[in-house]
Amino acid sequence: MIDLHLHTTASDGRLEPEALIRRAREAGIHTLSVTDHDTVAAVSAATAAAHAHGIAIVPGIEITAVVDARDVHVLGYFIDPASGALRDFLVVQRAARVERARMMAERLAALGCPIDIDAVLRDAAAHPDHAVARPRIAVELVRAGHVASADEAFDRLIGEGRPAYVPRWAASPEEVVSTIGRAGGLASLAHPGLLGRDDLIGGLVAAGLAALEVYHSDHDEVARARYAELARRYDLAVTGGSDYHGDESSRHAAIGSVSLPAEEFTRLCARAGRRP
Repeated sequence: MIDLHLHTTASDGRLEPEALIRRAREAGIHTLSVTDHDTVAAVSAATAAAHAHGIAIVPGIEITAVVDARDVHVLGYFIDPASGALRDFLVVQRAARVERARMMAERLAALGCPIDIDAVLRDAAAHPDHAVARPRIAVELVRAGHVASADEAFDRLIGEGRPAYVPRWAASPEEVVSTIGRAGGLASLAHPGLLGRDDLIGGLVAAGLAALEVYHSDHDEVARARYAELARRYDLAVTGGSDYHGDESSRHAAIGSVSLPAEEFTRLCARAGRRP
């Protein structure tokens, strides 16, 4: 199995890198990529653990862009985690995440649901290469007794359109694609079926987009067929993965539930000038 979309505690996943690799091995995955949001903090540890377990690993990331007040997620593969251009870009991205968390905490307090935002900010200061994400706010809401679960936190308070939601501000998708390219990587538009903005694809291809995520836990057969056809139309490679965040995550994709076909991985590697 090949899973090129996995998350760790460096962003909004529930497992440390070493534990994630063990779960991947148990699920029968032989090739993977850790794609944390706006950080490469887990790449080194995940790479070491993968090699120890005989698993092939592609250095990756998932970067959030914004267009028309909506998140656009762009996956980066075969990146150089030490790239200065990527490092500088991500510092700005993560600072924006911290400020967004602060603003959400202010809204929650005004709603009578205060959280320990100082604990979140202390963690952010102690781990500046990690990315603060809404699941951390959900954890604090559960700890404070305002909600019974992370799902309830999103449904009632911090999900898009809910009273404590704060829209994200971030780079444009074109800038993200360009940054991934400057870091030596290939950019793939993540779960385009969830995004629902196929009109963006042509412009992103012009900016250097190299692939579409055709295989994803939220893509049914119709969506897979649609984006496979769009990949062919634009001469793009195909990527895929479960988007696993953890067994107890509010995201319910199971590790090993989605596998990128081997022939598509071979084409992706060829596009990057790498051997599979």
